[in-house]
Amino acid sequence: MAAIEILKYPDPHLQQECRPIETFDDELRAFAQDMVETMHGAIGIGLAAPQVGDDRRLLVADLSVGQDPEALLVMANPKVEREEGEIKGDEGCLSFPELILVVPRPAEVVVSGQDLDGNPIRVEAEGLMARCLHHEIDHLHGVLFIDRVSPLRRDLARRKIAKRIRAGDW
Repeated sequence: MAAIEILKYPDPHLQQECRPIETFDDELRAFAQDMVETMHGAIGIGLAAPQVGDDRRLLVADLSVGQDPEALLVMANPKVEREEGEIKGDEGCLSFPELILVVPRPAEVVVSGQDLDGNPIRVEAEGLMARCLHHEIDHLHGVLFIDRVSPLRRDLARRKIAKRIRAGDW
């Protein structure tokens, strides 16, 4: 397996709606493993397929960052079925290196989807896992975490990114 390059904002792949996964095969499983390796290598807790240039609805999440194999979640075609409450918290994104924003997210979510064999799965999450799943599912719909902050904060973030791009530090 191999790590994949993580796309950085403003790459257009990051803002496109992804297509449902219909074929559950060895290629999908290998790609998912590459995503896991990429996420762990970047010391991230979540990664969505468009962040590595793929247009399928696939996410990987692991709050243990590879320390606990039982903590790994790989989900195809995830959909938020229910969200409750709201909590604001610091949030980063592997496609936005070193940028941390305070983002409102649901305090609890219920997410349905499929495993890599196409079997239905359902996850109830709260706290950081709820934040992570909501963030990655947003990616599958072309929604970025900067889209969830105020216009002023978004403009400041974009200016900071533009400055880093001009300096060659992005």
